[in-house]
Amino acid sequence: MRPSRFVATLAGLAAVAALWHSGLAFAQQGGAPAAGNAPAASPPAGSPPAASPPAASPPAASAPAAAAPPATAGEVFGEDVVLAPKTIVYVSGQATWDRAFESIQDAIRAVNGFLQKQGLTAAGPAMTIYTSTDDSGFKFKAGVPVEKAPSPAPQGDLAVGESPSGKALKYVHRGSYDGMDTTYEAITNQLDDKGLEAQDQFVEVYVTDPLTTPEDKLVIEVYVPLR
Repeated sequence: MRPSRFVATLAGLAAVAALWHSGLAFAQQGGAPAAGNAPAASPPAGSPPAASPPAASPPAASAPAAAAPPATAGEVFGEDVVLAPKTIVYVSGQATWDRAFESIQDAIRAVNGFLQKQGLTAAGPAMTIYTSTDDSGFKFKAGVPVEKAPSPAPQGDLAVGESPSGKALKYVHRGSYDGMDTTYEAITNQLDDKGLEAQDQFVEVYVTDPLTTPEDKLVIEVYVPLR
């Protein structure tokens, strides 16, 4: 995972134009060659960096691959949806970008363990709600939807709450979690192009089990609630 680039794109979801462009400047020294092919003429002074952008061309070519899910029949990249609130049992946490997926997996394991002990069944796939991000890491709620709030209520790191609801855009990512940055980059670009403003949080729903599915087979729905 390239944490600095990843957080730049996440920040862009909260303030599409300002944060995204400033985030790119900080995060990507060779990761945005596609957008930098034209500026490649301006970096001549930076011969070393200028040499690295070409090397980064492959990542630029892979970006479309990460954002290619729309090619799947019946799929739209940025589909308008209305999220219904769901009761979830979740763990609140924070993590560094280099352990992003592992931290989410650990949190979901904790929730699954609680549900099993209580004899409860999940009412849908696990999800992560990102509540804030910065250059070093992020804060999140990772949870599993249930039919109704458990009684007694969970203790310690576990809690019960509702998932985000309302108007949102839906995107689909397929493949390794390390490739999520290119998907978020494509999302941010689309929001920018359409002049849409996202809320300060977003949701990942794991269509495939994040605990057992090989990373290259992951299917993750990304929901971006709109203001």
